[in-house]
Amino acid sequence: MIHRSWIRAALLATTALTLAAPADAKVTKIVIEKKTSPAFDGASFGVAGQYETLAGRAFGELDPKDPHNALITDIQLAPKNARGMVEYQATFQLVKPVDMSKASRLMWHDVPNRAGRLTIIPAERNLGDVGLSSGWQGDATGRTAPGADNDYVVVPVAKKADGSAITGPVMGRIMNANGKNSQTIYIHTNPIPYKPAALDTAKASLTTHTAETMDGKVSGDAKVAPSDWAFAKCDAANPFPGTPDPTQICLKNGFDSKLLYQVVYTAQDPLVLGIGFAAFRDVGTFFKNEKADSTGTANPVAGGVQWAITRGVSQSGNYIRAFLHLGFNQDEADRQVFDGAWPIIAGKRIALNYRFAMPDGVSKLYEPSSEGTQSWTKWPDAVRGLPAAGVLDRCTASNTCPKIVEHFGAAEIWGLKLSPSFVGPAADKDIPVPDNVRRYYIGSTQHGGGPGGFSTTALKPPSCPSEGYGEGSLATNPMPQRETVNALRVHFRNWVMKGTQMPPSVYPTIAAGNFVEPTKAAMGFPTIPGLPAAAPTGFMNPVIDYDYGAGFNYADGSGVMSKVPPTIKRVVAMRAPKVDADGNEMGGVPVVLREAPLGTYLGWNVTAEGFHAGKLCNYAGGFVPFEKTKAERMAKGDPRPSLEERYGDHAGYVSAVKKASDRIVTAGYLLPNDAERLVAEAEKSNVLQ
Repeated sequence: MIHRSWIRAALLATTALTLAAPADAKVTKIVIEKKTSPAFDGASFGVAGQYETLAGRAFGELDPKDPHNALITDIQLAPKNARGMVEYQATFQLVKPVDMSKASRLMWHDVPNRAGRLTIIPAERNLGDVGLSSGWQGDATGRTAPGADNDYVVVPVAKKADGSAITGPVMGRIMNANGKNSQTIYIHTNPIPYKPAALDTAKASLTTHTAETMDGKVSGDAKVAPSDWAFAKCDAANPFPGTPDPTQICLKNGFDSKLLYQVVYTAQDPLVLGIGFAAFRDVGTFFKNEKADSTGTANPVAGGVQWAITRGVSQSGNYIRAFLHLGFNQDEADRQVFDGAWPIIAGKRIALNYRFAMPDGVSKLYEPSSEGTQSWTKWPDAVRGLPAAGVLDRCTASNTCPKIVEHFGAAEIWGLKLSPSFVGPAADKDIPVPDNVRRYYIGSTQHGGGPGGFSTTALKPPSCPSEGYGEGSLATNPMPQRETVNALRVHFRNWVMKGTQMPPSVYPTIAAGNFVEPTKAAMGFPTIPGLPAAAPTGFMNPVIDYDYGAGFNYADGSGVMSKVPPTIKRVVAMRAPKVDADGNEMGGVPVVLREAPLGTYLGWNVTAEGFHAGKLCNYAGGFVPFEKTKAERMAKGDPRPSLEERYGDHAGYVSAVKKASDRIVTAGYLLPNDAERLVAEAEKSNVLQ
């Protein structure tokens, strides 16, 4: 939980430091708090030589009347300084060549995932690239609370015009909890950032469910009496009602792991989290364009950045999509901030710009982020009754759209609601990809890809992502994305800096017949021993059209929610890639392990036990290896040919890897040095040894 006193102190410091700033809104001051030079143990990198890191804070202010900022929810209700500006702080880390004359003039501006500070990789340092990581998330709690190595933003609390507190409904959920110890209320893996306005349980509600489906069918709904629970910390030594604690729930009769617990309460003091978009914009444009701050402190990379690319993974990629959608790639001087944008394994827009927002959500039931358009191109949405729109509408109008690369895997289709960005809410037609966008679908991969390698030894099952969700029952999917990403990075860099065209987009489509209904029959999925008989039918986490109340802007995902939990208006149609006879997805970017498979690689897994037993393991992937011999697979009733039937012997498998590597290098989706490494790994592997 972010302490309000810490925020107040930080904002007072911001005010003091910006008194001398001019009246226009921008980054007014930077403070370098830690410098390491040379960094990385003094290593030298390619043409750039040694690097240094500079970490500090940027102090900024925003004009709430400026159209560039006015769409930030509650910015008009944020406290203002003497010039009528709204202030913020954002931490950052800059990674740069010690000698900027050796820099490439390209800056990668990374979006931290849940405040985790990032740095550019050695391959980028070898080329002289500059790296910047800066804060945007103002509600970081738990493991991502403000710290020395985190990048976060400090934003103000919204208040009514008379200075009194703003309140509103907030929901939290607890699952797979057992016993009489109190439980923290989580959103994904962090505690919910908003405290109840009062600890009186009569002013809140706690209900239990015996079962629920991903499309919102709830069973066994029962209310816990206010006298039987408390906002409190308790355990065996300190039993119910325990010690008052707004972040935890204590039950008189303890928790039952067979039940899901859902609490709804009135919170107060919403953070103006949408400021995180403007802060990221302003920090990025400062280091790209300005010579110095308002007090004369020099920009350490002034004149050394010609191109900037922003990128983010998962939550951070969703952030980039929302950043572009809301028009923040245009700064207050009407300049284009980023020349390139790379939302990675991210098919939605982050839920950040609404009152009492919780951007840590990961698309579970009742969590927003799929509202409004998800496609780059303007597209109709008659299903939800929304106007035709596209993510790039605002930057198209201002001529500030960057070049965009997006890549995904199967987990985004199955667990993270990707489908509408390809085919819209009607799921009946392919949406065209604009000329400034390249799309790469890396089929049969889990979220972010697996560790790769060529081994017949299955990895242990994964944890289902999210606090208290449980474990998977299938082995972890090893199918990698790493080598594809290495190639895309090189191509994207050249596209932005030199205009060199990237390899063509590759993804499944309705027109090609390989993007179909997410059912076993439509996909052509085989019956594989060890999997549920109907799988993957029923394993798609669908987009749900929620009713959050009249104050919510469904097109932008902004405004104020009054219905929490929301009612469900409809479930949106979804699509999934067709598969081959092995159950591996078709229509994606070729990957060596996919072309020389050792089993069936899944973008979904099956929860082993607990409240969600037998259902989708959130967005974890799975793997079912092939048998070694024909006799072994026939004894198990496995329709998939064995390793020996496919490759003959170890040399045959290495040959298959070599042929696949050569084809993919020629197509541009694999770098030659990665291809050589993969062949060497295959030669050393235990496949048919």
